[in-house]
Amino acid sequence: MRGWWQDFTDLVLPADCGGCGRARTALCEPCRKALYGAVPRRVRPLTVPPGLPVVHAAAPYADAARAVLLAHKERGALVLAGALGEALARAVRVGVHTGVRTGTGAGAGARAGEPLLLVPVPSARGATAARGHDPVRRIALVASRALRRDGVRARMLPVLRQRRAVVDQAGLDARARLVNMEGALDVVPGGERLLATGRAVLVDDLMTTGASLAEAARALRAVEPAQSAARATGAERRGGPGSSAPGCAGTGAGSGAFHRTLAAVVAASPDSFEINRN
Repeated sequence: MRGWWQDFTDLVLPADCGGCGRARTALCEPCRKALYGAVPRRVRPLTVPPGLPVVHAAAPYADAARAVLLAHKERGALVLAGALGEALARAVRVGVHTGVRTGTGAGAGARAGEPLLLVPVPSARGATAARGHDPVRRIALVASRALRRDGVRARMLPVLRQRRAVVDQAGLDARARLVNMEGALDVVPGGERLLATGRAVLVDDLMTTGASLAEAARALRAVEPAQSAARATGAERRGGPGSSAPGCAGTGAGSGAFHRTLAAVVAASPDSFEINRN
């Protein structure tokens, strides 16, 4: 009879590759390369939802990458969080570097040495309870550690929450997903002060239609005035320039939290990677 310890190790340390099923390895080298062997790229759904930030993804949601994500999320293969977190960290790096180079996204108006704040998109409470873990938060935590290991000031900042119940997005079309997510998220009380301490990067494991990321960006945009005030107050206390720094004050889509926010995901729908759309 199998003991509880064997059940636990099978859950956390799978005997077979999470991508292809190869025996005696949690993730084989070919599947690891499929997950994060290529340079992350900007992705956009075929129909871009209003308010979607610039998104970078490490891999198309297909084959090995799809299998690994599902093994971690639905079957609780927690050991795969390491590889998934590394893939997410790479997508964050490329997104931030691109933003700095082009003057868009999280790189616009950035202050020297400002930390990256990895803000996970929250899962539905029922889904988290059913799975017994929050896969996005786990991956985001690993990604923040990977970034710090490489000398980047980064931390996970779980300041988004669901303000109302949503249904499972699986099986919904793009329009239904937008309706399902509309107004579903907000920032926890006091979260605007935490967001004022760095550059927010929305993170998720997967982007399909972009509805969840667009709603998460809207929730951040809603606290932009309070965030700007908190940033200015903090600067005054430090004797700094206050809210006059580029990209730190004001409202509207061209400044503040929303303008400075980008998003990164482990994987996105394959059609989001079309080169003529990037």
